[in-house]
Amino acid sequence: MAGNDWINSYLEAILDVGPGIDEAKSSLLLRERGRFSPTRYFVEEVITGYDESDLHRSWVRAQATRSPQERNTRLENMCWRIWNLARLKKQHEEKEMQRMAKRRMELERGRREAVADMSEDLSEGEKGDASEISTHGESVRGRLPRISSTDTMDSWASQQRGKNMYIILISLHGLIRGENMELGRDSDTGGQVKYVVELARALGSMPGVYRVDLLTRQISSPEVDWSYGEPQEMLPPRNSEGLMEDKGESSGAYIIRIPFGPRNKYVTKELLWPYIPEFVDGALSHIVQISNVLGEQIGNGRPVWPATIHGHYADAGNAAALLSGALNIPMVLTGHSLGRDKLEQLLKQGRLSRDEINSAYKIMRRIEGEEISLDASEFVITSTRQEIEEQWRLYDGFDPILERKIRARIRRNVSCYGRFMPRMAVIPPGMEFHHIAPYDGDMEPEGEAGEDGKAIPPIWSEIMRFFSNPRKPMILALARPDPKKNLATLVKAFGECRPLRELANLTLIMGNRDTIDEMSGTNASVLLSILKLIDKHDLYGYVAYPKHHKQADVPEIYRLAAKTKGVFINPAFIEPFGLTLIEAAAYGLPMVATKNGGPVDIHRALDNGVLVDPHDQQSIADALLKLVADRQLWTKCRSNGLKNIHLFSWPEHCRTYLSKIESCKPRQPRWLRVVDDDDDYNSESDSPSDSLRDIHDLSLNLKFSFDADKGDNQESGDGSEDQKSKLENALLSWSKGLTKSRSGNDRGEQNTNATKFPAVRRRKYVFVISVDSDTSTDLSKIVRTILEAATKEKSDGSVGFVLSTSMNIGEIRSFLVSEGLAHIDFDAFICNSGGDLYYSALQSEGNQFVGDLYYHSQIEFRWGGEGLRKTFVRWAGSILYKDGGKEDHVIVEDEEASADYCYAFKVRRPGTIPPAREVRKLMRMQALRCHVVYCQNGRKINVIPVLASRSQALRYLYLRWGMDLSKVVVFVGESGDSDYETLFGGIHKTVVLGGVCSTASSLIHANQSYPLTDVIDYASPNIIKASDGCNSSELRASLEKLGVLKG
Repeated sequence: MAGNDWINSYLEAILDVGPGIDEAKSSLLLRERGRFSPTRYFVEEVITGYDESDLHRSWVRAQATRSPQERNTRLENMCWRIWNLARLKKQHEEKEMQRMAKRRMELERGRREAVADMSEDLSEGEKGDASEISTHGESVRGRLPRISSTDTMDSWASQQRGKNMYIILISLHGLIRGENMELGRDSDTGGQVKYVVELARALGSMPGVYRVDLLTRQISSPEVDWSYGEPQEMLPPRNSEGLMEDKGESSGAYIIRIPFGPRNKYVTKELLWPYIPEFVDGALSHIVQISNVLGEQIGNGRPVWPATIHGHYADAGNAAALLSGALNIPMVLTGHSLGRDKLEQLLKQGRLSRDEINSAYKIMRRIEGEEISLDASEFVITSTRQEIEEQWRLYDGFDPILERKIRARIRRNVSCYGRFMPRMAVIPPGMEFHHIAPYDGDMEPEGEAGEDGKAIPPIWSEIMRFFSNPRKPMILALARPDPKKNLATLVKAFGECRPLRELANLTLIMGNRDTIDEMSGTNASVLLSILKLIDKHDLYGYVAYPKHHKQADVPEIYRLAAKTKGVFINPAFIEPFGLTLIEAAAYGLPMVATKNGGPVDIHRALDNGVLVDPHDQQSIADALLKLVADRQLWTKCRSNGLKNIHLFSWPEHCRTYLSKIESCKPRQPRWLRVVDDDDDYNSESDSPSDSLRDIHDLSLNLKFSFDADKGDNQESGDGSEDQKSKLENALLSWSKGLTKSRSGNDRGEQNTNATKFPAVRRRKYVFVISVDSDTSTDLSKIVRTILEAATKEKSDGSVGFVLSTSMNIGEIRSFLVSEGLAHIDFDAFICNSGGDLYYSALQSEGNQFVGDLYYHSQIEFRWGGEGLRKTFVRWAGSILYKDGGKEDHVIVEDEEASADYCYAFKVRRPGTIPPAREVRKLMRMQALRCHVVYCQNGRKINVIPVLASRSQALRYLYLRWGMDLSKVVVFVGESGDSDYETLFGGIHKTVVLGGVCSTASSLIHANQSYPLTDVIDYASPNIIKASDGCNSSELRASLEKLGVLKG
């Protein structure tokens, strides 16, 4: 480069550049008056577009440019782009180091406070033996033995006979069907789709399992095949290996497609978040229906509820958590791919900012969905330990060290003061091996008949046409042309090792393509680099890279490699699991694999190959040469793989899976429980709050009152044994009475009280007033407007009303009295942001409100009780406001407004408190599971059970009293409490009252980690906005437009 004048022009361009260049006009700006403009090129291509995936393409264009000046300018700009990218990556690394240091301090502080709350010093017994506990808290001695023989499986199967488990699996995104799966059609239809379908199929054929439902989205769109619109599809077993038995009608495995989201449109997983509540409502209806059907078939007339609800990926995990909370049924989670890990990887690449990543991938909502799933899960299934140690530990809701301490206390029956960590269970994915017959013969010459005299498969010919000597051992790599798969290093290692080239051929199965120009930029760049390496090392005749293959061809490709006595290689920089390694081993192929990630566990189990450093080219070449050249070693690795491959079979996977589920404490809707059946109480529990160990917690959790004023009846928590005994006896008697009444109702013998109470069960429509108004006067005005809009329907009883609010029942009573409203105007009251549920008593004298005790038992899961309250009080005491040298507490406990399942706190200065997400993060880091709700425009905080909310209370009313959710209309303002987003979605209708609560968003929602538009579809036909300050007649017109009321 002759001089530095170009640098000055570039710097001037940086200083002079104004608004961003319009993309539509950018190509025209590259030239001024017909000549190439370096300054314009620099501004457009360097400053506004530094994506490193385009660097190689830019270099190709620069080399193809005829003008020397233009070519030199493009090359110079590439240098600037690389420098700019390196600078951005360095900035990210510095920010990342600061963030990680801050997170380590927060984790240490949370861990320290949690341990201090549980005990000042852990005893030696509580510390546990390091040899017995793994880093993720799973006892080594307690692990299940692997199946080593048919006798072992038969023995286990005989123990399962007589059990009739009903299991729910959920996988929402992608295209799911039982046959001819379109794997690779898009990024949503990949390995997860195949895994969940095969898991459902395998579980459905296991002894002790009656029915398995795989719930997914129903898609009726011209973009996809009609089969994805079928509401139900049966999954017949591939091979039951003698385990399948004749179970009866409705048994087996099914794909159940629930309609939710945009009709007649296939959307990506990033756009499904607003429609998760709609799926939950549809899934509830299906589960209730099937449970009743199974009850008639195998349950002696009582519903057979699912043993577990298993969510796959963040979206399904979030849905499973809501279903688990609504049904009081254990939940299991498999993350597959984790949001925090993806966010870290994208930030390290430096191509996108955090905001751009969130906009493209909705990554913050995905991470929150994973945190919610951790809150609700009994245990989390992972494929490898690496997933636990390097991915799940990034989450606020899981700390391996604190989990180990909690597990030690649980083993000793010592209270954990409301703290809980989900267990991590490593269960590798299963495979079907019954159809695989490893090849033991030698390679026949090309063109001859194959096995059993049959013609050789077409894919063999397609591969072998590349080779000058197709009889040489074949090194097989099967992966996308993605930089992470490290295929270029493999080709380089093969090309630069002459002995390896002379002994073996290399086959690269890199997906399907028509032309390189049609591939994505990154994949095309990788493929071009591989082709250039082939040309550089003159590997023609040594390397095969076919353009097309079918899914059905993959077994034949493995078989061809085994037939030539070849080797399978996975050289990825990091491999989360490595299912292809297991597939290859099943066909008798030794492996060479990366030492980073899942292959470590696979190698430990199979002992059928060599692990290598993927960054060490020489190590890769040496390992391949060693296996190809040493026939004795090759035979030993092949034999070990075939001998141990059963460890990854579907029966083994399902056996371990079912054993984990059976270790969970059974749960089901409490109001349907047969009281004299105490099996549930004899089950082992992993959480002290789920058992009867702590009598103090029991006295708090089982308190009930038919009048809601907490101040009139405060429990000290130190009552005598007689008081506790009376409380338990009262509950038992009350439960038996309701159970008998419920049983009578099921037989059609309804008594007078049952038909009158609660009134919500006989309404045609239910109007739920969930407006979070700042003042009681404004709320009163809104309530009257809604009541007047449905005056006619209210009088004839076809419409009922529910008041849903952050106030407790005492504050609601005061509100009704002060505003001149009658309690009988409302059928039910959802209080304390969903922490309590009351019904209006029919009699005018005496108690006006009746509390639903079973609602408490439904939401108490993971409730931290007094341990949570103390921790929150301590946190509130740390938030101080300085004014004139004086310090004052910003947040104080409101004992009068608190209840057994809601701790209330007053906020004196709403603008000075941390965002709700920071408080949730703090509680999760201390293993406390709760739902923190900022209410009344930031002037109040309600802390309620983790799976309690106002929207979940509506689902409870549906489940217990049959309130049709599709006939529910929820009234909300333009903003509201921090749980505002949960009031949208679902199959109910929503009316947004214009001009109401319009100021709340600035204080409560401004600091959300994701915008409300990520989770609310305002264009939904179930959502309508009423005009600002509308009167009752205008509101009625809106309701008529929704089809709720008639004109």
